[in-house]
Amino acid sequence: MTNLPGKPISFWIDSTPNINFSSLTNQVTVDVAIIGGGIVGLTAATLLKRAGKTVAVIESRHIVTGVSGHTTAKVTSLHQLIYADLIKQFGQEKARLYAESNQAGLEQVAKFVEEEQIDCDFSRQSAYTYTDKEDNLEQIKQEVEAAVKLGLPASFVRETTLPFPIFGAVKFDNQAQFHVRKYLLHLAKRIPDNGSYLFENTRVEKVEEGSPCQVITDKGIVRAQDVIVATHLPILDQGLFFAKTYPKRSYIIGARIERAKAPEGMFIGIGEQYRSIRTTPYQDGLLLLIGGEGHKVGTVSETEEPYLKLEAYARDKFGVDSFEYRWSTQDMVSFDKLPYIGKLTPLNQHIYVATGFSLWGMTKGTMSGMLLSDLILGIKNPWAELYDATRATPFVTPTSLKENVDVGIHWVGDRLKGLATSLSEVANGEGKLVTVKGEKIAAYRDTQGTLHTVSAVCPHLACVVNWNSAEKSWDCPCHGSRFSYDGEVIHGPAVKDLEKSM
Repeated sequence: MTNLPGKPISFWIDSTPNINFSSLTNQVTVDVAIIGGGIVGLTAATLLKRAGKTVAVIESRHIVTGVSGHTTAKVTSLHQLIYADLIKQFGQEKARLYAESNQAGLEQVAKFVEEEQIDCDFSRQSAYTYTDKEDNLEQIKQEVEAAVKLGLPASFVRETTLPFPIFGAVKFDNQAQFHVRKYLLHLAKRIPDNGSYLFENTRVEKVEEGSPCQVITDKGIVRAQDVIVATHLPILDQGLFFAKTYPKRSYIIGARIERAKAPEGMFIGIGEQYRSIRTTPYQDGLLLLIGGEGHKVGTVSETEEPYLKLEAYARDKFGVDSFEYRWSTQDMVSFDKLPYIGKLTPLNQHIYVATGFSLWGMTKGTMSGMLLSDLILGIKNPWAELYDATRATPFVTPTSLKENVDVGIHWVGDRLKGLATSLSEVANGEGKLVTVKGEKIAAYRDTQGTLHTVSAVCPHLACVVNWNSAEKSWDCPCHGSRFSYDGEVIHGPAVKDLEKSM
């Protein structure tokens, strides 16, 4: 067993209290049902409630413990390298809409913080996309040029407060960072009352469109005129969003750092082995957060390795030696770089989705909440067409071809790959796929020697799951569903647990 650094929990979750909301009992009727208690759902709920609508937010586990609770919590319209590509792919006008909508997401967060006096470590910061390799300098310069053309607060710099030299960086002024869970818990507390609700530990199993729509859960039914599915990847398979995006996991470590050695601002590198860097207030000092080592979900089993690489990087570049936290996160990457926000399908009039944030969920999630509330309220929104969830999608791109062929390879190949044939082959602390009497079994033996066995077939679209050793989870390499070693759903699109086995 590899000895990993830090406490295995998101700092945002560990540093905030558990606030429990009740589960749904029987049935309720509201104007808008919102599935998912993260940044999209809670932003939309806040805006709709302010506009006089009754809402019910329905969360399968606890609010802000999913993807929104595992982010780096940078609130910025600087999304690594995007603007030069957007201008080339979609033209200047659409690229400008992307820029404006993400800036609007940033300012909506700032507005909520000010109006509600939310104590969430919100601070204005400069954001940087940097390169420490001369070969990538031209890309940086092109990005600055594109961003300036679109009216963004961009400039080119050769020096930063990072403790190592760079060749150049895109700098965006007046961006922000915050403690995402403190922010969202404040919004959440304001939702219940006056005919509105927030339900936890209530798993949605299906949604039926009608007048009203019916949201069917394991605890009862919510009836609503409109429904927002804000579950990261929609749990409903209509719309084929699982085929228009691919799931990516990445890793974060948190290390205590002296203020004198801490960089000022938020940073992200470019290239294969890029790093994401920021600090956050911690006890009486600062916590340095370093992220990176991303890979497609379910394709890496030895997931201790990414943490060890980040730890080595932090020691080498920042001279830190005390690691407080480690956690991983999951993102849906859109094939055409734009999120999908709007109607679930062209045939749906009352079911809406938001997905495909491609690692930048704080501004895109907030902007999604703004756009979806406008659509439901009948307010014309200038971003609606750009992000239309039913838009024709370029299925034939190098990325989409690779990822969707990948799914097919996993679907067939994982049934044939070298699986163990006896449960006795599973060592203490190990997870393994085992074939017993023709059945594919996901088996984990804990450190005490107790065996936990479930079906290895994902209930979403029947791919075979893969072991994730650092998180002790079974991850689906096709569409990103994740399960505990006992088979409980951790992450959609699956809504059912892995079947019990043996």
